[in-house]
Amino acid sequence: MRRALVVGNWKMNGTRDSISELLRALVPAVSHGINGVDIVVCPPSPYLTVVADAIKGCEIVLGAQNAWCENGGAYTGEVAPGMLVDCRARYVILGHSERRQQLAETDELIAQKFVAAQREGLIPILCVGETLAQRDDGHAEATVSGQINAVLTVAGVAAFERAIIAYEPVWAIGTGCSASAQEAQQMHAFIRTLIAGHDEEVAGAVQLLYGGSVNPGNAAELFEQADIDGGLVGGASLDAAAFIEICNSVS
Repeated sequence: MRRALVVGNWKMNGTRDSISELLRALVPAVSHGINGVDIVVCPPSPYLTVVADAIKGCEIVLGAQNAWCENGGAYTGEVAPGMLVDCRARYVILGHSERRQQLAETDELIAQKFVAAQREGLIPILCVGETLAQRDDGHAEATVSGQINAVLTVAGVAAFERAIIAYEPVWAIGTGCSASAQEAQQMHAFIRTLIAGHDEEVAGAVQLLYGGSVNPGNAAELFEQADIDGGLVGGASLDAAAFIEICNSVS
């Protein structure tokens, strides 16, 4: 049976003080786990060690928001996967729509990052999703399959034994307009079927997360869907009470 997973993506938010305050509220509530849910928080890179120290001995696991596709070299401003491991991160978000759109990251570059992250022992959280125009044009599934196939081509299906896929419709990220539970389930089922076309066992085990304005009001219905194994939570993860409520919604 697939375990549930809730990931908090704090994006480019917070200060040392505000993050410490958030963790003071969050850590005691989940120090012994919540209903068997795996919980990951992904702070901005400068605060990775701050968070790593705060969650030591707790059930929360550390993740990062991005990594480069090489483990060292002349890449000013980038962060190597090995550096994230050195900061005690276990997960890394790759291919988030904000990086695809605002920083022009291609499917091919994200696939290279995926391989590099796994090579250093990180678990990639591969973000996929379509824009509103792509959905309206009937290209939602083609867009998502292209994003996943780019990784399958270079990494192979077995790589998804140690990876997560997060479906985030671009039109629902930070807009307050979440996909309906039925719309989200339809795409998650499509993704699982796509992976099953390469390996049914891997498809049955891979965790699929929904992201896109997940909040305490819609989390329970989303997580009830057969192929939704948890959430990639943005703004609501910066509110300890809201994030805890979302984690509890998995049950």
